[in-house]
Amino acid sequence: METSLRKKYWKENLRYLTILLFIWFLVSYGFGILLVDELNIIRLGGFKLGFWFAQQGSIYVFVILIFVYVRLMNKLDKKYKVNE
Repeated sequence: METSLRKKYWKENLRYLTILLFIWFLVSYGFGILLVDELNIIRLGGFKLGFWFAQQGSIYVFVILIFVYVRLMNKLDKKYKVNE
């Protein structure tokens, strides 16, 4: 792969990582810690939503983000013809 394509590939890869890490930060830190009091007004399955995000929601979102990242990287690899 030539240098300009490598730079485009990594730039797009880093953009994906930045977006996904921001989502994870927002869910785990923002919803689980900073906004917990506001979210505790809402109940999910009998539990306060802020508690749910702090205990389980951030883990579920993290696992979902892993699958999203794999899918995005597979598409990116095919786009730049570096797939296996």
